[in-house]
Amino acid sequence: MPTAAVQFRRYYRDLFSAYGPQHWWPAPTPFQVSLGAILTQNAAWTAVERSIANLHAAKALTLTGLLRVHEEDLRELIRPSGHIQRKAATLLNFAHWLKREHRGSFRHLAKLPMETVREQLLALHGIGPETADCILLYALHHPAPVVDEYLRRVASRHSLASEKANYEVLRQLTAAAFSGSAKDLNEFHALIVEVGKSHCRTRPQCNGCPLAKHLSASLTNL
Repeated sequence: MPTAAVQFRRYYRDLFSAYGPQHWWPAPTPFQVSLGAILTQNAAWTAVERSIANLHAAKALTLTGLLRVHEEDLRELIRPSGHIQRKAATLLNFAHWLKREHRGSFRHLAKLPMETVREQLLALHGIGPETADCILLYALHHPAPVVDEYLRRVASRHSLASEKANYEVLRQLTAAAFSGSAKDLNEFHALIVEVGKSHCRTRPQCNGCPLAKHLSASLTNL
């Protein structure tokens, strides 16, 4: 039976053939990528876009601009994304950390080892592994595997990992598949999100899925 790493590479080829390049992350600056990664926690991207539009109108899409916004006002700006108290605090924690520890410079941050930055991000209240890895991959272009619920569903339904597999297990399986290529990890995550939204939902919609051929006949009939 093929290893998870081999299967992930096959899935990548099949998904890319079906969907083409995804052009992630849809933001013009590393700082905006990071804000989006925080705001998208437990939120649809359409809701995040409304929050970002509010931040843009308030001139708060830069480090300096965000730090000028009072936390209560920030909560209202990001209301479309939900969980406004937690997310506003996290955005400000991140901004203060970036300014205090890294002079507000993503160029400086990108020069540090990936694991060093990851540890620092995870030490910030409100930033978990998925958010940290999104910032590493999409804002800093480090080869950081990103694990989300869509990948968990694909891996478990295709018998590549247990339903109870933790984040780190799936992170290591993904890392093994793409040998430290930030470009491939970027595209793979975006493609998994696309197939997850289209087919690998809470109740799988396997008909027409580019990965259906890899499933057992019994599951494809769900």
